[in-house]
Amino acid sequence: MKSLIVDSNGELEIIEIEKPSYNEKQALIKVLSCGICGTDQTLIHKSFKGVPVEDYPIMLGHEAVGRVEETGAEVTSFKKGDVVLLPFNDPKEGLGSAWGGFSEYGVIDDLAAYKGNEEVPEAAYAQQVIPSDIEYDYASIFVTLREVYSAIKYFDIKADEKVLIYGSGPVALAFLRLMKLVGVHKVAVVVRNSDKEQLMQQNGADYIINTDISDVKQEVRKLFSDGVDKVLDAVGLPAIINEGLSLIKDRGEILCYGVPKNNSMELDWSEAPYNWKINFQQMPSKEEEGAVFEEIIGFVREGKLNLKDYVSDIFNFEEIETAFEKLKNKEILKKAIIMFK
Repeated sequence: MKSLIVDSNGELEIIEIEKPSYNEKQALIKVLSCGICGTDQTLIHKSFKGVPVEDYPIMLGHEAVGRVEETGAEVTSFKKGDVVLLPFNDPKEGLGSAWGGFSEYGVIDDLAAYKGNEEVPEAAYAQQVIPSDIEYDYASIFVTLREVYSAIKYFDIKADEKVLIYGSGPVALAFLRLMKLVGVHKVAVVVRNSDKEQLMQQNGADYIINTDISDVKQEVRKLFSDGVDKVLDAVGLPAIINEGLSLIKDRGEILCYGVPKNNSMELDWSEAPYNWKINFQQMPSKEEEGAVFEEIIGFVREGKLNLKDYVSDIFNFEEIETAFEKLKNKEILKKAIIMFK
């Protein structure tokens, strides 16, 4: 099969490797599509925590969707033809894996096949079947929506809280839309240009601060004189964390969801209130992600979420290097999805 890898110099290449093997508790999946995530970019820069440089070259991709081709003898949750989320690839000799979803094939585990005290692979909790009434071309967006919705629950964002979101990409967009769906009354968003401002207006932002024409601190203080309850960093920049500390109210909280390019920073709380918290959630729990899947499906069926709303660009697998270049150059407005033939 073909698979996208990145080497220790940050160079992308499509290579030929063997299709993955699978055991009696697993199913072999033909990958249909995979979304590009900021995590992939961080991995390209060799700065993703827990993936050392000695693991490179590595396979990329963690937002894959695929169709079941074969099943192991103990598999009962999946059948041939099912469309499923999160097929992955394990490391191979001389080749590491950052999930490996940008591959023509992958493997999923059947949670129901693990009995008693058997250790369950974490991914199994979120490797689920997409209902047949859901259009699967855009189904990789379920990964973002589930991760974000589970993070909203983990961060314990309440309806009466004032929340400031930094970010204007698909993750920030998902946070905004899902917060509004669960009744958060006052959500402000910091964006970098008029195109992003329009996008956030269309998705229900109560307030928008465009850094092209406004000063964030001044605007936040006009809107919320005592500060906000929570500042959400959906980008992954130390500067956002430090600026956010000057914008929260006493006992406010900085929510760090975006993955920084570096694993250390200088923290400046000189303008912060006396009492505050920082909460990092950069590797959503697969069990929590899987637990919210039915709610997300419900939102889609009710028309409250449209998967297409989060996608701006679609590329064939052969164009994947072009897709990453466009993303690096900020030429992709929302999410880019890679399609396999």
